[in-house]
Amino acid sequence: MKFKSVLTATCMLILATGMAGAQSFLDQQLSNPTVEAAFQNKDSVLRKEFAAKHLEYPPRFMYIRAFKYDSQLEVWVKQNLSDTFCLFKSYRICALSGTMGPKRRQGDGQVPEGFYYISEFKPNSAFHLALGLNYPNYSDRLAGGSGDMGGDIYIHGSCVTEGCIPLTDPRIEEVYLLATYARNSGQDFIPVDIFPIRFNNKISRDYLGSLVPSVNSSRKFWVNLRNAYDYFNQTHQLPVIMYDTRGNYVIQGKFTPGASITAR
Repeated sequence: MKFKSVLTATCMLILATGMAGAQSFLDQQLSNPTVEAAFQNKDSVLRKEFAAKHLEYPPRFMYIRAFKYDSQLEVWVKQNLSDTFCLFKSYRICALSGTMGPKRRQGDGQVPEGFYYISEFKPNSAFHLALGLNYPNYSDRLAGGSGDMGGDIYIHGSCVTEGCIPLTDPRIEEVYLLATYARNSGQDFIPVDIFPIRFNNKISRDYLGSLVPSVNSSRKFWVNLRNAYDYFNQTHQLPVIMYDTRGNYVIQGKFTPGASITAR
């Protein structure tokens, strides 16, 4: 019995020592000089901006949505799962490549459209800092066929792109730091939704409608994206996204659909 109690105490000591020595995700990221510099540059700035908007800092949950034609990326935040999301900030996308429509093959220069999440934090990026997306996702693979669909899609710094979303170095520092805080708080999957346009903007909607005759195959795809856009705008909560056997998105939840996308 004495031997057993000593052994148990020793195991508990080893476990406690291991837990004490474990680094948090934030600590791991801050051990990188580029992330540490971003923290020094932006943490106090973000804290003040959150306070000015009566938002708690740092955020525990984060949602990103981007609009290709409108060249904007939004960051939404909240503290608890049951809360609704609040808009923190809209960032200008510095440059875009390709055209409207989903990415379907390697080398097409397209920025993807659809529903993704941050799958990689890349502090040693050639583009300052980078957040990788899980493109191609399951829907892309079903709809895109058997060819090489490409990959390595990031939200990053700098102002050059071939299928990615560049924000410039100062802007990516803010987004990267907020994503790091959310990941550190336990949000393993930070959603990133990429839309062709802001569907409630008439100029953008008319532009997309003018493309329908030449890219009619994207019409149903865009209608499904709009359903998710409308759901979030009405509820400030994320819809449940499903797929059918062809890779089409199916949006779960109660909402009022907007006007359909038609040619002018």
